[in-house]
Amino acid sequence: MQKFDQALILDDMGRPIRQEGPVSSRDWDEVEAFCRQVYLPFQVRPLGRMLRPEATMRQARIGRIVVTRFSYGVPIHLNDTDVSSGHVIVLNTLAGALRHKLGGRSDTVTRAGDSFVVDCSRVDHWLDADADHMQLNLTIPHDVIADVARRWFGFVPDDRLWTRRLAFGERGSRWMSLLGYAVRCIGADGLVRGDSPMARHLEELLCVELLHSWALGSGLALTDGARAAAPHYVREAEQIMEAEACEAPAISDVAMRVGVSGRTLSEGFRRFRGITPRDFLRDRRLDGIRAALERAQPGQTVTSIASDWGYVNFGALARAYRQRFGENPSQTLLRHR
Repeated sequence: MQKFDQALILDDMGRPIRQEGPVSSRDWDEVEAFCRQVYLPFQVRPLGRMLRPEATMRQARIGRIVVTRFSYGVPIHLNDTDVSSGHVIVLNTLAGALRHKLGGRSDTVTRAGDSFVVDCSRVDHWLDADADHMQLNLTIPHDVIADVARRWFGFVPDDRLWTRRLAFGERGSRWMSLLGYAVRCIGADGLVRGDSPMARHLEELLCVELLHSWALGSGLALTDGARAAAPHYVREAEQIMEAEACEAPAISDVAMRVGVSGRTLSEGFRRFRGITPRDFLRDRRLDGIRAALERAQPGQTVTSIASDWGYVNFGALARAYRQRFGENPSQTLLRHR
């Protein structure tokens, strides 16, 4: 894995990548704190008596994706992952080997050049790592990758995808090439800044390629008529909410106009889109505000544009906007002045 030898150690110009906090440790509590911060809570124990870690703990960010170069430095068993974390974890093995739970009593082993994805917001997980393991991992909020699926493919996959633990990729695969490119874009400050076009571009590329690989390995299709497969009332409701997003129509009114009950509409969206109608409308409204900010005229402000869209709680808007786009509304406006 030569192209990853210096990943998260040196940037593409040969400069050391800075990081706050320790980049190595022999203290279990310190290693656990790092893992809780960048991954999620879980239990880990060494596979041997009186073993102390010789951990590598490096991290960087690509937009909303946390990238880590990590190893315990000793053989370990990891289990009891916290499904409330909301994170998808992609474990890319640079050296050594990991044995992962697949489901039931089955498992699989990943070695140098292999990758493994598990949505820890949907399923628990366990793994064994040998003493030589070294990982280049991604931590992606589930909502981020679900939103990419919605925008690229017109729907959010259901749990047939999210509950599938999958080994994928190999040396020289498109996924590993993209990952190599992404980490080379990380600067000496350890960031591809969340408010930069490059960060959004790389975040999008990584999520799309991961979705393609994940769906292919799960036997699911993302592109062949997924939108058309939804009932007519779901598609008609989408058209209404897209056209009238600025007016924020009531979901009960939308349901009545397409000829179904509110409950039927909600169940249709959950089954065929993986979200609620309210989520769909919220995202269309945020998309509309973003477009308005990008084409704002002199004298227009975030407040005036938000007011035009019927928002009165600007703090709540800023939080939702930041979660969806990785930047504040004011940053979008300033970038297009």
